[in-house]
Amino acid sequence: MHRDASSTGPLAGRTVVVGVSGGIAAYKSAELVRLLTKAGADVYVVMTDGAQRFITPLTLQTLSGHPVGTDLFDLTQESEIGHISLADRADLLLVAPATANVLAKLSLGLADDLLTTVALACKAPLLVAPAMNVNMWQQPQVQEHANRLRGRGVELCGPEPGELACGWVGSGRMAEPSAIVEQAVAMLASVRSLRGKRVVISAGPTYEALDPVRFLGNRSSGKMGFALAAAAARSGAQVTLVAGPVALPTPAGVHRIDVESAAEMAAAVLPWVEPGAADIIIMTAAVADFRPAVVAADKLKKASLGGQPQLVLTPTVDILAELGQRRGSRRQPLLVGFAAETQKVEEYAAHKLREKRCDVIVANDVAEAGSGFGTDTNRVTVLFAQSEGSDGHAAPRIECLPLLRKDEVAARLWELLGPLLGD
Repeated sequence: MHRDASSTGPLAGRTVVVGVSGGIAAYKSAELVRLLTKAGADVYVVMTDGAQRFITPLTLQTLSGHPVGTDLFDLTQESEIGHISLADRADLLLVAPATANVLAKLSLGLADDLLTTVALACKAPLLVAPAMNVNMWQQPQVQEHANRLRGRGVELCGPEPGELACGWVGSGRMAEPSAIVEQAVAMLASVRSLRGKRVVISAGPTYEALDPVRFLGNRSSGKMGFALAAAAARSGAQVTLVAGPVALPTPAGVHRIDVESAAEMAAAVLPWVEPGAADIIIMTAAVADFRPAVVAADKLKKASLGGQPQLVLTPTVDILAELGQRRGSRRQPLLVGFAAETQKVEEYAAHKLREKRCDVIVANDVAEAGSGFGTDTNRVTVLFAQSEGSDGHAAPRIECLPLLRKDEVAARLWELLGPLLGD
């Protein structure tokens, strides 16, 4: 049985693959599948061996209207649904419940059963609803797996605090099916907005060499740019991420180009401003304004430098200004810059918006607690260029976001930027 194409609901026309793993919360998967189908989704279910100890495949087949996948090596199942076919047809992969074991496999890229093989082959956004004993959830290694998944753009729903089946009380309960469906709807709503768009993002610092050992750099971690790249890829965009020297994993579905210096970053980014190359360029990178005028071929020795060595600097390429100049009067690609300030944030950001000929500037006060380099949170002010007034300038439209996790900031920024890209 296939869902009627005329089905209505917030998930109409969308295919959701639901992975069920072996925890007591597996009984909730029946209600989850029912709510997903009620919302209009075409639902396919994959179960681990452990999940089948708690709920039967027949139950979920009846509710979804499709055969349930349980065995990677079952030739009949493989011919009917196929793990690659499941991965390809998914608009969303939803694992609920996700045990500590499955969470680890998803984090490490292991694929030893049907569910984890589908997950590894799937390019669709991934939503995970963890469920386990509170002590298991609080283990450092489990938190590392959860954080690694978040860093790759995976969304987690829960776990929730409350009384657990084992008798303990604490965080570990699987989120309620209605809450999971609500988050799935929100994720797939954003997917429509960027599908097929060509997105280029720069992230992280640049390092300008003094000699083969030392360099001039800055404190940028790249987390904001990587969060934007992950969110764009989840939304269906074709994402190229130009990354300075950072210790971050590449988000799923993102093409990454690693660079070190401002000159290397300029060479990787500037071609994307040519007509038809990209729909949007976002410069989150903290690019060095200056570099040493002379790079020593050998390590500089303290004894040879004297008591007060002097360093001669020369300007680097202003990549954002060069992008604005090369684009000229064209409206594509959309040009978004970032401004890290320590004072007069809106004033300096508005000046940068005009001088660099950007469409949008995202500014933050890096001196503010929780909003600086290397943090997992950010508070940003977004300035949008307006049509020029009689004096040749117009005050920008301003949106202020509260202090949020950087992945949440990324999602909110795409909500603001998406409509500017058109259909």
